[in-house]
Amino acid sequence: MIELNNVAYGYNGNTLFSQLSLALDPGSFHFLTGPSGAGKTTLLRLCYADLRAQSGQVSLFGQDAATLNRDAVAIARRRIGVVHQDCQFLDHLSIAENIALPLTVSNRGDETMDNLKELLSWVGLEHQANQLPAELSGGERQRAALARAVITSPDVIIADEPTGNVDWEMSQRLLMLLVELNRMGKAVLIATHDLHMIRSLKSDVSARVLRLKDQQLVQAGADL
Repeated sequence: MIELNNVAYGYNGNTLFSQLSLALDPGSFHFLTGPSGAGKTTLLRLCYADLRAQSGQVSLFGQDAATLNRDAVAIARRRIGVVHQDCQFLDHLSIAENIALPLTVSNRGDETMDNLKELLSWVGLEHQANQLPAELSGGERQRAALARAVITSPDVIIADEPTGNVDWEMSQRLLMLLVELNRMGKAVLIATHDLHMIRSLKSDVSARVLRLKDQQLVQAGADL
């Protein structure tokens, strides 16, 4: 569904990585690790065409990302759920309205109520549904961001430190939501520093652990 072939990217003359290849196939589950500054967030952004590769090729659902115009990129992104580190919301909308926004803008509002109630319950925000984003804690905003990313049941889910601001019990609950979606055939890519979190999922999902180091993407270990 999303494929990177011999991709290179860097900033200000410094190469972050080169000759990097990665395939996010249906039902695949990947963890992305590596030291700060190695390029994890940059790699995620390449996967949903927020950046364009400086060399090599990125394919989104069979199309070369370099040839896609803005409208075509927007259409492709409807099939990708993204959880950013900095959870941005529309401040004038309630948290429920923010979570439902991807369905609203894609004219799928009739799906909103059932999906929304279930997701709010799963991420523990049913009592905060009518609050504004500014009223939520960092952990609550992180949970809302994950709910918003998956409400459309996207084909690919890309998450940048999705449990960074939540406690252990809730992080496990959020991760199990991703595991359940993966079992439905969704591809999942999670960037994280938390190796303990990765190990905790060993019995629940067959995943690849990839590490960005020294400008290369390498497998950090056998299947979980």
